[in-house]
Amino acid sequence: MRAGSRLALVAVGAVAAATVLAGCGNAGSSGTKAPAGAASGAGCAPVAGNRLVVLDDDKKLQNSDNVVPAVNAKAAKPELIAALDKVSAALDTPKLIALNKAVDVDRKTPKVTAEEFAASAKLTDGISRGTGGKIIVGAANFSENQTLGELYRVALTAAGYEVTVQQIGNRELYEPALEKGEIQVVPEYAATLADFLNPKVNGASAPAISAPEIDKTMSGLKTVGDKVGITFGKASAAQDQNSFAVTKEFADKYALRTLSDLASKCSGSATVLAGPPECPQRPMCQAGLVRVYNFNAGSFSSLDAGGPQSKSALRTGAASVALVLSSDGELATG
Repeated sequence: MRAGSRLALVAVGAVAAATVLAGCGNAGSSGTKAPAGAASGAGCAPVAGNRLVVLDDDKKLQNSDNVVPAVNAKAAKPELIAALDKVSAALDTPKLIALNKAVDVDRKTPKVTAEEFAASAKLTDGISRGTGGKIIVGAANFSENQTLGELYRVALTAAGYEVTVQQIGNRELYEPALEKGEIQVVPEYAATLADFLNPKVNGASAPAISAPEIDKTMSGLKTVGDKVGITFGKASAAQDQNSFAVTKEFADKYALRTLSDLASKCSGSATVLAGPPECPQRPMCQAGLVRVYNFNAGSFSSLDAGGPQSKSALRTGAASVALVLSSDGELATG
């Protein structure tokens, strides 16, 4: 798995909890009891295949982790925000998948990938050149965020700024630096940042402010951001959040498009769910599938969090469904 992923597996939305970072930048939580209920019925045996597809989260188990520019309030000039908003307008999840494929699968650098995308999307067209100044764009320590940081560099350079992209590590390191103005811009993820800032601003027991709807998440995020000196551009349509994938062959065999389809057709003994060891207890993983969808797998395979083990289990027919990231570059292959 790539460092710093948002396979948060946290209690947000209907189940409130504070997000904390752990391991290689992942978020975590105290978890819940193991999901109640037992699998009944035959279920859906795994079907090997190369291409992975994400099942639609039609009942909104996950919260809205849309990519959004976070900006130190003192640096948030209108021309800077306008340039960053151009990046947001150019992105959606399929394009984010393609960017990640270019870096993680095709082995291009984030800088080259961003510049090629910016050229093809005519990203800098219409950006007004202002008075400029020096800007440091902070990037988390995983390739997707670095590519987004390079896209911000391209747009801000067109707006007249002298831009440096600096890899800073995980959110515990770069968020305080953003507050202090040591860095001025960071590509962020709406729900995850909202749940990071909320307990910091409102206390550990504060109700969650993230939601499946991006407008609600951004409303809460802007409120807590104002209190720590961080403002935001427009949220993009691109999301990097927990998702559940199957092989295309599995989806075709059982006529599945949504997680509701999976629950209605595949709850049962033959179905194998794969994910990280904590998945059975986490409200955004197996426990959430039980609570929101009444999906009961026949067995659980303890592997990794959306990494090569889980994806290999799908492709080789060892797992029916597995936790992945919605923007994983491998979703574009096969």
